Amino acid sequence: MQRKHIKVFGMVQGVGFRFYTDRLALKYNITGTVQNVEDFVDIYAQGDETEIEAFTEAVIKGASPSSQVDDYTIEDLEIDQDLKQFKTI
Repeated sequence: MQRKHIKVFGMVQGVGFRFYTDRLALKYNITGTVQNVEDFVDIYAQGDETEIEAFTEAVIKGASPSSQVDDYTIEDLEIDQDLKQFKTI
């Protein structure tokens, strides 16, 4: 199990990025949150190692067909045992 904090920069707001990120989370059994913050999308994601890697790769390639990711950061976090679902904030 891994937990990541992912910040995605670029044309990622107003293009359905959070909606598609939510769908990716469902596909890869990820729990956590996604939200727009200032000029980036902020994602907290937790799941099995293989699934979190596939989810992260899909997100940084551009979760939405209309998005364009220019940069991103990924930080490892402690596991949160209370996470049970993925939410768009």
